[in-house]
Amino acid sequence: MPSVAEILIPLALDSAYSYAVPAGLTLAVGDVVQIPLGPRETVGVVWGVRESPSGTNLRPVTGRLGVPPLSGPLRELVDWLARYTLAPKGSALAMTLRLPDEAAQAETVRIGVRASGKAPTRPTPARLKVLAVAEDGALRGKSALAKEAGVSLSVVDGLIDDGALEATALAPEPVALPPDPDHARVPLSEAQAGAVRDLIAMMNPAAAAACPADAVDESGGGQRPGKAGLGSPLLEGDQQGEAGAETPGKLITGAGDASPRAPTILLEGVTGSGKTEVYFEAVADCVRRGCQALILMPEIALTAQFLDRFAERFGVRPATWHSGIGAKRRERIRAGVAAGEIAVVVGARSALFLPFARLGLIVVDEEHEAAYKQEDGVHYHARDMAVVRGRIENCPVVLASATPSIETRVNAERGRYRRLVLPERFGGRRLPDIAAIDMRVDKPERGSFIAPSLIAAVRETVAAGDQALLFLNRRGYAPLTLCRACGHRYQCRNCSTWLVEHRFRRALVCHQCGYAERRPESCSECGTFDNLTPCGPGVERIAEEVTALFPDKRIIVLSSDFPGGAERLRAELQSVADGDCDIVIGTQLVAKGHNFPHLTLVGVLDADIGLTSGDPRAAERTFQLLQQVTGRAGRGEKPGRALVQTFQPDHPVIAALLSGDVERFYDEEIAAREAAGLPPFGRLAALIVSANDRDVAEAHGQALARAADPPDGVMVLGPAEAPLALIRGRYRFRILVKTERSVDLQTYLRDWIARGPKVRGNVKVAIDVDPQSFL
Repeated sequence: MPSVAEILIPLALDSAYSYAVPAGLTLAVGDVVQIPLGPRETVGVVWGVRESPSGTNLRPVTGRLGVPPLSGPLRELVDWLARYTLAPKGSALAMTLRLPDEAAQAETVRIGVRASGKAPTRPTPARLKVLAVAEDGALRGKSALAKEAGVSLSVVDGLIDDGALEATALAPEPVALPPDPDHARVPLSEAQAGAVRDLIAMMNPAAAAACPADAVDESGGGQRPGKAGLGSPLLEGDQQGEAGAETPGKLITGAGDASPRAPTILLEGVTGSGKTEVYFEAVADCVRRGCQALILMPEIALTAQFLDRFAERFGVRPATWHSGIGAKRRERIRAGVAAGEIAVVVGARSALFLPFARLGLIVVDEEHEAAYKQEDGVHYHARDMAVVRGRIENCPVVLASATPSIETRVNAERGRYRRLVLPERFGGRRLPDIAAIDMRVDKPERGSFIAPSLIAAVRETVAAGDQALLFLNRRGYAPLTLCRACGHRYQCRNCSTWLVEHRFRRALVCHQCGYAERRPESCSECGTFDNLTPCGPGVERIAEEVTALFPDKRIIVLSSDFPGGAERLRAELQSVADGDCDIVIGTQLVAKGHNFPHLTLVGVLDADIGLTSGDPRAAERTFQLLQQVTGRAGRGEKPGRALVQTFQPDHPVIAALLSGDVERFYDEEIAAREAAGLPPFGRLAALIVSANDRDVAEAHGQALARAADPPDGVMVLGPAEAPLALIRGRYRFRILVKTERSVDLQTYLRDWIARGPKVRGNVKVAIDVDPQSFL
């Protein structure tokens, strides 16, 4: 009987399309196939095969492509992602299905050369230099030989043409060499060694006895956490998730499955406690067992120091995966991962969808970072999807952070996750002393943004030969440019945001859409000259002030939007780590896990940024950022300190930071969330309606809200104009859905959208389950 294949296409489509399977072609679920779609050919994945009565009128599958099929775990991840986020299933598939194009397939052939033993017909001095280098018979690349001999590439080519050198094709360089789990075990403190033993015992009980204990640094400082430091035990019943809610456990572990499930583990430790070294040992254990490991990082472009540390521990660098790598390399990494040849990948959130053959461990570094949430297309949180994939693959997931998210802390406290704690810094080093500078009392001079007491502290620090960091989470020179004559404010033509002055670029730039215009000499509104004034500071303006205060000091400004991109950042971060500067001025990228051993002072120039926003996570995020950035101080031999400029020294977040009572902050914040029914004790979803016309967007939002019909336990708020009402030329209105934890949010949203107004014209409705941004 003829067969019909249900083909899922990686487009914004909700369901699979039916195609006839030609006689002689056998297809299995997961096969990647070529199919006709309208007037063109496209690709898809077989999502199901069934028998069909003869005489079907379906269009036939063109053929099966010669690429590995999509594995069962990845298909399950696609299904789960589509169900949870309410994204079209085809859009979820597009995140994992990447087909090589011809350009990516065409490998550049590397040519190696060596001496043939034949004398050249014309033995010039340059040719003789080349032959002297090549006489050892080693096979070298042409460029390498030319460089070693100190001649041009044309001299080597001439010797090949003359027959004095013989050329042969070299095997492609591997994308990543196999890491050696025993290459260089770093000395661990007693606390670290204990955490390693506990971590590996949780991951793989059989391996616990083999965990090396001989790498303990007896002078390391800190005590191994006792049983109390592990938190609650993993509660199998609780791990299944709550009734009616979409949770990873509910879909992955069946009620009758008696096999042990791999755990999710929170690795929590103060800044400088050595969390990376601990989970490196988990990666080593994974590699020893012949499995693959994935390490997720929030911003892959800033991981040069991390990759160096990985190479020191394992002898080689891992494969890296992010949007900046070329098509050829991407395809080679995908193929190596699918074949099980690449053991470790360090990547951005999209690395979650790589086709690992033997995934044995997922690490989410800095798990609290908001950068793990994708805010366009399929709205998903990589931390949560890592937990989902871990349970699908039955591999452990390690969530590492000095300042865990509230959701992760609650999961650990309630037994869904295990918890390991490193309460002290490595080597017995103290956490920095933190003090507030009350800006109502210790006021900067007019036109300045640094308080006199902080200036004095910087002067004292650099005089002692140490480094100081001044932190301001605001890029550019000034967030607003204002005409003093007419009051005109420069705003983006595509977005409802002010244009930020970037004086180094001599431009006014929108940080939402990237629009830029040259900073004018005269006001575009009233035409007067020399009346444009910058309002407020960015890091460039702080650099100007610091240069005037310390003209003889070496100053580095670290900001992600400076020319030179990731390579410049890498070089500058290394300069800071090497002690080749005196004063560092930076945005939040300096808070992301960097180790600066010569840095003893951190000055936070505006600790109040973010505290007054309407974001329900504002307090949590501000505390995390301040805790992380102040934690850069005192990680070397000398103790550190931090001074925090604030107009609200009595604010609970600032008070918790100054007291160092992290547990009190978490207790109070968790209690407040629970009382308000906010995540993780309730559910949130945002519906963002946008259109090219404001009235059209508003009308559709109102019609959608009228169709809400919320049941008990569901509250629908809005529509209201979004705080960023215009982005990239589209007007935006937001509807917020707040539900009790027991409500099946996805089913409610799915039914609501189905009975709501049809989307027409250029109207778009984006659904964001568990929103992180409220702009």
